[in-house]
Amino acid sequence: MEAKQRQRSVNPASADCVNDAEVAPRSPGDDGGIGGIDEIIGFHIRLAHGATYRHFTETFAELGLTQKMVSVLWLINDHPHIAQADIGRRLQMDRATTMAIINRLEARDLLVRGASTLDRRRQTLALTEGGLDALVEARRCIDEHEQWVRTRFTKKEATLLIELLRRIHE
Repeated sequence: MEAKQRQRSVNPASADCVNDAEVAPRSPGDDGGIGGIDEIIGFHIRLAHGATYRHFTETFAELGLTQKMVSVLWLINDHPHIAQADIGRRLQMDRATTMAIINRLEARDLLVRGASTLDRRRQTLALTEGGLDALVEARRCIDEHEQWVRTRFTKKEATLLIELLRRIHE
């Protein structure tokens, strides 16, 4: 009986359990396809994220920077003396994550904290020379990674993909 219960699955439309008879077992001649899950958008987003994340990680292995670290460096370069809180808000990261990333980048002498001239309660951030050098190298790696991704799409498709993904995350 316990094995039967483990074989039951959830029907996402109604959140009711589905009987074993409704879940098609894999037959010996099955081609290994993934069945109905192939129509789930979130499944494909997860697979695409995994593929791009693996490539990004391989591309950036020598730099020792994560995607979030690179994003923070880039944002600071584009907005010198930006407040730490603004980085978290713009990159949609919680305060703890933002602070941990800032601390790691500061420990590597890639950025410095400073006091805001407008609001003494806020800390501003600026890249060091080492941070700028790291960002230049990161942008070279990003160009390589971005080229890898974009070779899978026409220019029009890439523009559309970005537009469609923004609908999900904005």
